[in-house]
Amino acid sequence: MVEKRKRSRSKPPVTFTSACDQVEALLKGTTRRDMVAACAKPPRFRAALTELANSMRANLFHTSSGQVSLERTIRALDKRTQEDGFHVLIDWDGKAEKFNEETIPVDVALFLMDKPEPQKSKETVIAILLDYYFFYVLALLSLRAWDEGSADKNFDRLTRLLGELHGPDGSGHFFVSNAETLILIATAHFEYDVSAYDRLLAKVGTLNLEHRTRHALAHAAILGSHLRFGFETNYERDIIKMRIDNVPDYPQVLSALATLMEAYTHLREDGTESDARDTIVEGLLNGLSTDPRAFVGTPPSSLEPYADMLSSFHERFSEYRDDLLEAFEEQRPSADTYSPVALYFNFPHNVLKAIVVDALLREEPWPLTLNDLLTGIPRDKASSAARTTLARMLMSYARASPDTIAGRLRPVIVYDPRKGHRDFVNTVRKITE
Repeated sequence: MVEKRKRSRSKPPVTFTSACDQVEALLKGTTRRDMVAACAKPPRFRAALTELANSMRANLFHTSSGQVSLERTIRALDKRTQEDGFHVLIDWDGKAEKFNEETIPVDVALFLMDKPEPQKSKETVIAILLDYYFFYVLALLSLRAWDEGSADKNFDRLTRLLGELHGPDGSGHFFVSNAETLILIATAHFEYDVSAYDRLLAKVGTLNLEHRTRHALAHAAILGSHLRFGFETNYERDIIKMRIDNVPDYPQVLSALATLMEAYTHLREDGTESDARDTIVEGLLNGLSTDPRAFVGTPPSSLEPYADMLSSFHERFSEYRDDLLEAFEEQRPSADTYSPVALYFNFPHNVLKAIVVDALLREEPWPLTLNDLLTGIPRDKASSAARTTLARMLMSYARASPDTIAGRLRPVIVYDPRKGHRDFVNTVRKITE
């Protein structure tokens, strides 16, 4: 009798759906609590941090029912995403001009090694760090949403997974409000392949208006804060220098503005008067504040390939220009009410990281998301005060650890209503020229 060869069972390929299924199973129920308990077993905090850092490096975690491995899934997704031009999990070291060796969540865990032992609960610290790890898993998944099926439905699923991440089975720390913002964190730092941003922009353009609008609202606010910061700090208010150094950003701003004008037009045609319309107006102001003349005046050369998109934006903006200018007045920054136009920062993932680090040092999760800092709506006193408190706290950290920019030490997060008011006035003036 001839012995039959055993057939090797090949593992099924890692897909967007299979990865979401695996992550969803870990976010629901008590699994994360088990992971936290396993990492927190060592009596000393540094030993517990080392256990967690090693687990995050290996994408391998211990639970009461055994080991849980995400290694195969993470490696497959990360490989495809790097081939697309994006390094989601590791940050860029601008001073050394290279990518870091450790992932962003591991970097934060290592940062805590030299900090004092937690006074309240090391389990809370471990839980926030673990959720930060899963946040970046979801950020990685956001760039794979076009791999299969309906990208719109895939983003809906990712937003539901964010809800699970923020739910009662986790640390209670909130990161971002929707899956569309995950894209912006995933792609926030420097990449060698600048054409990757254009390819991603084309993908975003295939989403329905609802998803594109959520993406555009966050994108306009983030690029508004980023470019206003650069204009003031990196380029010493030289708009030509800023345009030359930020060629990839200008089509991104235009895309956000064009999407928001499309959404605004639909709301006007439907006769909608609501916070939704106010939010769109706020987003348009955020986007235009980057460089008003580039989008309503003579465009820079970086926008030449996007003539059709620019023409569409101009047509809609011209139709509602006077109404928008009147509506912008309600967005005027003041010392009494929080405004995203008064927020300046270098990169959004660093803002998010600073919020996480503050939560870790205080041993208390933040209930506000990054998106809460990107809007002043609703404008009630409690919401405004909470946003202002968080923004000023972030600025205090940035002032304590400034970066050298253009030969000077500068904080990389600033909240300044007076500067915001000045930029608001300049934006409106340039639109009306």
